[in-house]
Amino acid sequence: MNYSEKWKVERERKAYLALADGTVFHGVAFGAKKDALGEVVFNTGMCGYQEILTDPSYAGQFVTLTPAEVGNYGINAEDIESRKLFLSGLVIGDLTAPSNWRSEKSLDDYLKENGVPGIYGVDTRALTLHLRDHGNQKAFLYVGERGMGNGEREAVAKAREWEGLDGQDYAAKVTCEKGYEFKTGLTGLTRLSGDMSTDPKNPVNLVNPVKRIVCYDFGVKTNILRSLASWAKVTVVPAKTPAEEVLKMKPDGVFLSNGPADPAAVTYAIENIKKLLGPLPIMGICLGHQLLSLACGAKTGRLKFGHHGCNHPVKNLATGHVEITSQNHNFAVLPETVPDCLEVTHINLNDNSIEGVRHKTLPAFSVQYHPESCPGPHDSKYLFDEFRKMVLAVQNV
Repeated sequence: MNYSEKWKVERERKAYLALADGTVFHGVAFGAKKDALGEVVFNTGMCGYQEILTDPSYAGQFVTLTPAEVGNYGINAEDIESRKLFLSGLVIGDLTAPSNWRSEKSLDDYLKENGVPGIYGVDTRALTLHLRDHGNQKAFLYVGERGMGNGEREAVAKAREWEGLDGQDYAAKVTCEKGYEFKTGLTGLTRLSGDMSTDPKNPVNLVNPVKRIVCYDFGVKTNILRSLASWAKVTVVPAKTPAEEVLKMKPDGVFLSNGPADPAAVTYAIENIKKLLGPLPIMGICLGHQLLSLACGAKTGRLKFGHHGCNHPVKNLATGHVEITSQNHNFAVLPETVPDCLEVTHINLNDNSIEGVRHKTLPAFSVQYHPESCPGPHDSKYLFDEFRKMVLAVQNV
């Protein structure tokens, strides 16, 4: 038996995904032999499954990948975006054996190592259309961990009984336990425009001294930290770090990271941001965008099926340019609640939802999407440069 045949045979464990509305999708189990509860979402990216898997913003969710085949380029250490996997499970069409020179292990082995279950052989097109029509669904993934006396009926009941993600603070579940200084070599550092050094041995701004940025970790991705570290020293702090402690560090700016679940439930972060607004320049992305908006008086609400993928068109209202963006969120800032102190800077061209805001009088702005582009296009990396310029401008006042 060759490797490919053995690889297929070892994965013949029947499984099913039972949605709270009673719909059941069947397939074959892979990854960890562990039943799980979660919310089903779909991601429209055609590649980058490793970066998607390691995005902490997927905590509590079953991620459905829409490409026909997944797993063909395996897993490698360089493309990991967080310290572990936080998603509830993975749902795919065909699971393929890895065949790539960068591959260090298979997708199946990676899920097993991280205790995450998966199901393949699912009609992901049908599942995606179902979610588009009916919205994201609470679900129970059965992969054969234990016997189910009433089978699918019991699985549907478990999905309905689960508390879900609304009103839940998942940032506290994915954040770092203690603060740390982000360290990185030159490899992978993001180059920014303007007066940045062109010396390949020194990516730091030569004209101005190195800045210090404090990054609140609500579920931060590694490439966000790399992007900031290209021009600043980056200190990462846990989600619940009091604003007073941050101010004692005397940073030049504060970054609010991405993260999972319901922003309105992260009340401690909203209160801390209120105290930091004004004294320090602030940039936020994804959950950080929502938290900044909430701190300024806006409200957030659920999208029907969220934005998950690396192909979402966003219009910059100041320039008229359209950016193709990477996104991952179920909640958004409600347009009718935007306070007078905020200016909407970006909108989503698919549904006109808010994709960016800027404070009219204080040095603070945020975007709903992911400018660090892992996975996805690089259209929006200029935003890190905008933050750098804001930090320099405030210091020079």
